[in-house]
Formats: sequence, C-alpha cells, structure tokens
Amino acid sequence: MRLVIYILLSFFVTISSARSSQINELTYLTEQYPPYNFEQNGALQGIAVDLLQAVGKQSQSPIELSQINLQPWPRAYRTALIKPDTVLFSTTRTQLREHIFQWAGPISPTRIVVLAKRSRNIEISHSMVLAKYRIGVIRDDVGEQLLLELGVPRDSMVESSVPDTLAEQLTKERIDLWAYEENVAKWWIKKSGYDTDEYEVVYVLREGELYFAFNLEVDSTMILHFQQALNDLKRSPETGISIYQQILNKYR
Repeated sequence: MRLVIYILLSFFVTISSARSSQINELTYLTEQYPPYNFEQNGALQGIAVDLLQAVGKQSQSPIELSQINLQPWPRAYRTALIKPDTVLFSTTRTQLREHIFQWAGPISPTRIVVLAKRSRNIEISHSMVLAKYRIGVIRDDVGEQLLLELGVPRDSMVESSVPDTLAEQLTKERIDLWAYEENVAKWWIKKSGYDTDEYEVVYVLREGELYFAFNLEVDSTMILHFQQALNDLKRSPETGISIYQQILNKYR
C-alpha cells in the first residue's frame, strides 16, 4: 500500500513540475504602461516585468525578457483573447473582463481616472456630463470600456493606440479630458515635458487592481503554480522585506 501511495505521489509531483515548467513556454504580451511595464533605452522593465521574471525564477522556470513582446494595447488585447498559451499584462481586472480571461495577481492597486488641465476648471458632477467633452481613450483600454459602461457615447471619444499621442493632445487642448490609469497618464505627461501638477483628476472611473490575464485555454494548473509563486514572493521573510516589496520600491 505504501508503495502505491509513493508511486502516486511521485506521479503527481512529476506532472506538477512539468506543468510548472511550461510557464516559460507561454507567450507574454505587454504594452508601454509605465511604471508597470515599459521599454526604456531598448530594455523592458517595470514593476510587472520584474515581477514576472521573479515568478519564473521562483517556479524554476526562468522567463527571459526576449520572451515578452511589447505591442500596442489593442493588438495585444485581441491577441490574448484569441491565441492559446498567451498572457497579457498589466491588465485591470473588471466585471466585463472577468470571464474572458483567467487571472493571476494582483500586481498592484490601480485607479482609472479622467484627467483635465487645472486651468480649464472642468467640473464633472455626474458621469453624463462627460459626454459634453472630447475624451481621449486608448482603444480597448479599460478607460474606454468603463466610459461605454456609463453610457458615454463613442462620438465623445477620441481613440488612439498609443498613450503618448493622447498626452500630447491633452497638453495642447486638442482633447479636453483623458480617461486612463492615473500613474501611467502622469508618467506620459511628464515624459512629454510638462508639469503634472498642472493636471487634475476630475472624475474617478474605477479603483481596482492590475493582474496577469491568461487566455482561457491556458492550463488552469499552470496558472495555479504561477499564483503560488507570486504569493511566495509577497511573503516577508523573518528579516528584511519581501521580494515583491523590493520590486515596488525600485520604481517609486
């Protein structure tokens, strides 16, 4: 009987290890979304990028930067929806997206907001007031999806596939508002050479969390291994701080 139990345990450990090793065989897609994931001086970096590599190391399944593909968000989002063995990050987990992906995380808290120039003195008392303005959005981004959920018509939206275009349009008042993740929007505004203090949040669309979003055909056991490794990285040792916290501190 003991021999049978030993054989079964060995079998499950072997299967578990095999599935875990496949983490580095998945295709990882991301976008320019600093400080979470971005390319600078030809190298990918950011909170989520570092965390992904740490998960790979923790799982004894190293993930190289060359395995992460940087793409415009609309293309990456659609690819992750239809292509098996694909992972998209950093992705805001929402009710609309809940059942079209599998999830591991969270990576970090997030806040999706509507930004405006302070000098414009724009006040948004309720969501329908948004329809009066030209609102910059990234196609298929959570900002656009949340506006649509509120009933804001597409005619009020100015779509783009890259955030630096919208940052430039906001600073030059070609759009009135920008619906995007707060930290990321301010990063792009600063990168464009403008003072972020000259911009303010006029409406909060959603507070939530960023996740790794897996295509529905990815083996759920593999995602469980991914999540367990991520959980381990968040545990603080008896002395010092967790690897997860060290990654967060690096980008503050």
